[in-house]
Parts: sequence; structure tokens; C-alpha cells
Amino acid sequence: MKLQAFNEYCSGCDTCRLACAIENFQAVNPSRSLLRIEARFPAPGTYRIHLCDQCGVCADNCPEDAIRLKDGVFVVNPDDCTGCRICVEVCPQAVMFEPLDSDVPVKCTLCGQCAITCPRQAIIVVENPKSETA
Repeated sequence: MKLQAFNEYCSGCDTCRLACAIENFQAVNPSRSLLRIEARFPAPGTYRIHLCDQCGVCADNCPEDAIRLKDGVFVVNPDDCTGCRICVEVCPQAVMFEPLDSDVPVKCTLCGQCAITCPRQAIIVVENPKSETA
């Protein structure tokens, strides 16, 4: 499974971010979401969706090997994480986050709630993405 963004469909409504925050943190607070929507202005204004693409840069740079691939998703193991936040610094999409209430960084789990709730299909779930070499 993979998430795919279509920036041209995004209206900046933040429904995806709200769904993500509720699903992952039980918080009605889009600022807690594990994706970013970048507003680009001046008018008419466009939006750019930043999603975790499971590239593995976070895992490759973790000095404690606390980020591992599990069922196609890179997952942070809180027991192994020392809170150095190197993964946050190296994330090419800037979607590894430092929550205020924890020393352990968080990232997308590919739950798909952002895609399910997007009213404009600006984010979709791709069940069987083709490989880059196909």
C-alpha cells in the first residue's frame, strides 16, 4: 500500500489532517497530523501535500536502528529510540515529527484515513504500487 497525492485537487481544507490526528492521537487538532499541507500564495493559491513515501531515509540514518520496516511501513520502536531526532532532521518530506508530549518522533503509519476522508480525492490509497523498475 502507498499513499499518492494530487496537489492540483487539494483545496487546503485540512480534512485529511484532522482525520489523521483523530486516528493516530485521538486529538481533534490538525496540527497533530502526520502529514503537511503547504499553502502557496498569492491568489489564487495552491496547496502542496507532503506525505511519507516510506523512502527509508529515517531508518537509514537512525543510529539506534529504532526504525524498522514492518509490513511495508517504517515504524519507530519507542523502546529502542533515544530521542536524538536525527530522523526528523533527515526526512526529505519533512513529515517525521517531534510530538510535544513524547521524546519519540512519530511518522505516518499508512492507516489511510487521510485518503478516506479527503473530499476531493487529492490523496488516494494505491493498493499495489508498481515498482520503480517495472
